Amino acid sequence: MSRIKEFNLPDLGEGLTEGEILAWLVKVGDVIELNQPIVEVETAKAAVEIPAKWAGRVQTIFHGEGTTVEVGSPIIAIDTDPDAPPLEPTEVSTTGQPDAALPAPSAGSLAAVEVAPADQPVEPGLIGGPAPGGRTAVLVGYGPRTTAAKRRPRRGTAPPHSAAAPTRATDVPRPAATPTVTATPTAPPPVTATPTVTAAPTADASTTTAATVPASTNGHGRASVLAKPPVRKLARDLGVDLATLTGSGPAGSITREDVQRAVAGSTASAAVAGSTASAVVADAGTVTGTGAVAAVGAERERRIPVKGVRKLTAENMSRSAFTAPHVTEFLTVDVTRAMKALDRLRTRREWRDVRVSPLLLVAKAVLLAVKRHPMVNSTWAGDEIVVKDYVNLGIAAATERGLIVPNVKDAGRLSLRELADALTDLVQTAKAGRTSPADMSGGTLTITNVGVFGVDTGTPILPPGESAILAFGAVREMPWVHKGKVRPRQVTTLGLSFDHRIVDGELGSKFLRDIGEFLSDPEAALLAWT
Repeated sequence: MSRIKEFNLPDLGEGLTEGEILAWLVKVGDVIELNQPIVEVETAKAAVEIPAKWAGRVQTIFHGEGTTVEVGSPIIAIDTDPDAPPLEPTEVSTTGQPDAALPAPSAGSLAAVEVAPADQPVEPGLIGGPAPGGRTAVLVGYGPRTTAAKRRPRRGTAPPHSAAAPTRATDVPRPAATPTVTATPTAPPPVTATPTVTAAPTADASTTTAATVPASTNGHGRASVLAKPPVRKLARDLGVDLATLTGSGPAGSITREDVQRAVAGSTASAAVAGSTASAVVADAGTVTGTGAVAAVGAERERRIPVKGVRKLTAENMSRSAFTAPHVTEFLTVDVTRAMKALDRLRTRREWRDVRVSPLLLVAKAVLLAVKRHPMVNSTWAGDEIVVKDYVNLGIAAATERGLIVPNVKDAGRLSLRELADALTDLVQTAKAGRTSPADMSGGTLTITNVGVFGVDTGTPILPPGESAILAFGAVREMPWVHKGKVRPRQVTTLGLSFDHRIVDGELGSKFLRDIGEFLSDPEAALLAWT
């Protein structure tokens, strides 16, 4: 049995197909224990730490941080027998796979290899000779290619100006029949019978080299230049002719810095001459001043990959918005008595160490209203409606990785104190980014607290598989008619979205009304409803 065990990325929840490696908690050469957390992976639902399946020494890390890996692909190799003679650790290669060294051939095998002579015809099958299919017979793993790969020239462009080095010892350069240009600055161009274009005597070597090579055209009489589309757009916005620039990038391509230097140079020359040309801000890529227009383009944009939690949220919201027919109703409620009840609750000895917020009373109101109207807590299943006798109450939480909706399992069976503790643990776990996929699955009814952001209310979109979601707005002191007089009262606005295939207008209105009645006087509602 092999001592090297490859650990594949597991399915972290309900058919997920991939995950992004956020951070490695170990490195190559570390000795790890069984079930020790080794890597933090973000899936479409949450960020989780994966424990080690075996104890031993980390031999190979196959994928670096920030890489998206498919479920079932190996992510790490562990040497389960670290006390044995050590193996050579392998780091991540550019392809995401470990670099494997080729075995060195023995002296006897190399002596038995027959190499074709350089000055005679080569027989088929000999090393360096022709092989079936037009290939060249070589010793496996040893050539014949020894030169580095180069970028293929663009169609219609001139070939590189530097002479290629011989690839084998038997390759001898032949005299050129036509004039050639060398890239060495100190060597002058060769003199031949064919006239060539040379630079002015005062030009430096780099200018001379550029002048001796005629510019290629694109078929319309214009010179072709090598530049990326964002660089071309920047040059077009700044009025720079790319054909007049000398590129400093790979293969002579023109970079953004080349364009900005050209603009800065022309502006400086105009200023010395007493011109009223506009000033150039090279770093921002904009031109300001009299008669100038600020450049707006790709260089002032940011691109954020859509992945992980944000990708799943977008897919779910799009599917829900265009599948379930949404209806939203609003209700403004005087919650002054509810706020006073919370204040009295905080002063009680058994509640002094408990986090008490208005969300607690809203959650209790929803749970009691569901008992009165159970159809609100159901799922549309095509040819049937599934009514659930349990409530997995979801609480929408904004995190650094996006919006997630963990839920309190069977929240209807919890007491008020147990519900407060469950909500506190749920919010703290979500903010720490430690919510597990299991805590975000199986939700039946959701509350989104937009009031913490100072928003009055909104039109929430249903989570897939649910028939109702309540938006709880900010609690504000407002003028309110109370007992025939206008008084300052604590007021909030509720927004209820529901699936009209299941919940009609009457049912949705009664459900929202009962929630409002509870929040208007929670103590009286608890006595009357329970």
